[in-house]
Amino acid sequence: MRQNQLTAWLSIGSTYSYLTAMRIQSVLQQYDVALTIRPFSIRHVMKEIGNFPFLPSRPSKVNYMWRDIERRAARYGIAVPIVPAPYPIDHLDIANKVGIVMNDRDCYLAYFKTTYTSWFLHGHEAGSETNLRYCMDVLHQDYDEVMALISANDVRQRYRENTAAALDMGIFGVPSFTKGKEIFWGDDRLEDALEYDD
Repeated sequence: MRQNQLTAWLSIGSTYSYLTAMRIQSVLQQYDVALTIRPFSIRHVMKEIGNFPFLPSRPSKVNYMWRDIERRAARYGIAVPIVPAPYPIDHLDIANKVGIVMNDRDCYLAYFKTTYTSWFLHGHEAGSETNLRYCMDVLHQDYDEVMALISANDVRQRYRENTAAALDMGIFGVPSFTKGKEIFWGDDRLEDALEYDD
């Protein structure tokens, strides 16, 4: 049987990605899947395409978002977040460049879950020093070493390349998953992506 080839386009900073961060590892255990992770800047993509879905200036929409995430977390049986979490975050690029380094070290999904745990359950904004020190401690990584690495030209270049590739693919939100040219947007499409026969 041919193994599933799935690409996950992930960007820390998305609120609904909390749901994916907390459950993706357990979901993947149910499938024979080869996963490629592409950390990128959803903020840059949204600016390029003029898509700003949950602005603080639209409180009714933002309030709906937080309540929807609470409901879906309860449905999945994962920790219900303490909302509102700090949002939008100031250090999205730092959080995602750390993701590039963690992906190189084959621990991206652990980092993904840990940074959202710190952010949504403890109130420490993703990309902040408090959040990242917590993550590095949990993942047994050296904070100072990782912070030095995210400034390296190679990491910055790959982050830009992933972001450009997301735009070229037609990604407009996160989490998104692709099989070939098929795009599946949203946490609630993870299983659809895994089960799609391309």
